[in-house]
Amino acid sequence: MSLRGKLYIPNMCGSKRSTGHLDRREVISAGASICALLALGSNAPAQTPPRRETVNVTCIIRYQIDPFQRDGFKQYAENWGRIIPRCGGHLLGYFLPEEGTNDVAWGLIAFASLASYESYRARLKSDPEARENFNFAQTKRLILREERNFVEVVDGTFEIPSKLRDSV
Repeated sequence: MSLRGKLYIPNMCGSKRSTGHLDRREVISAGASICALLALGSNAPAQTPPRRETVNVTCIIRYQIDPFQRDGFKQYAENWGRIIPRCGGHLLGYFLPEEGTNDVAWGLIAFASLASYESYRARLKSDPEARENFNFAQTKRLILREERNFVEVVDGTFEIPSKLRDSV
């Protein structure tokens, strides 16, 4: 929707127009949602995770998607499952809306540093399958808006399984 030539992006949390910036409440809500998604991500028994590169920076991508093209976005996300690790990212996962807001999806990709992220972005640009996946999303207009935030892990708080047997 256009308002005098300016892109109008509706604010999903209220009636006022979005400025493109998240307020404190939205950031806290998004963080809590991501933590819940990570905690609920698997029904498999807790195991010691395999040793991997140290994760210092996580790129959290918030997508506003067309809810009528959920299956198309799912295919787009599944394609990244092959591409991202090949290009140097540690894919934590893509998450589709399940209940509640039906037009917000998330992608989480971890890196050793911001420099690692920049190298990864350069490899993505030269990867034929990555370019094809970007083109797929643009052609189908799957993504209405995309935001990237970079966060660091707080030591002692990441990937701690529940101590309850019947949790989740």
